Amino acid sequence: QMQLVESGGGLVQAGGSLRLSCVASGFTFSVYNMAWFRQAPGKEREFVAAISSGGSLTYYADSLKGRFTISRDNAKTTVWLQMNSLKPEDTAGYYCAARRSGDFYGDVDNAIKYAAWGQGTQVTVSS
Repeated sequence: QMQLVESGGGLVQAGGSLRLSCVASGFTFSVYNMAWFRQAPGKEREFVAAISSGGSLTYYADSLKGRFTISRDNAKTTVWLQMNSLKPEDTAGYYCAARRSGDFYGDVDNAIKYAAWGQGTQVTVSS
């Protein structure tokens, strides 16, 4: 059974940083591309970043480039999202997701293509 467990969310002031973690179990982590999405109240789920199964390729939402960094360690079956210079509009539930590796860039930002999801971790940025 595929399982993803996020942690690291919390309350932070604008301009601050947080590092989210997602620990995977129940599947061969090293053959899955991983991604982070977020969802704010009343809004649709939004793509944040993705990383290829081996970690050599990354892709970011245009609006987040330069502030967020995705990384992974296959030995630890963990993917991280480093978030810097946080803004109140970054407030959302953040979810990690797994997708079997293949064409990394094809539909990389399409939530429907991801097979497994975590329960999410809440990030709140105060102004």
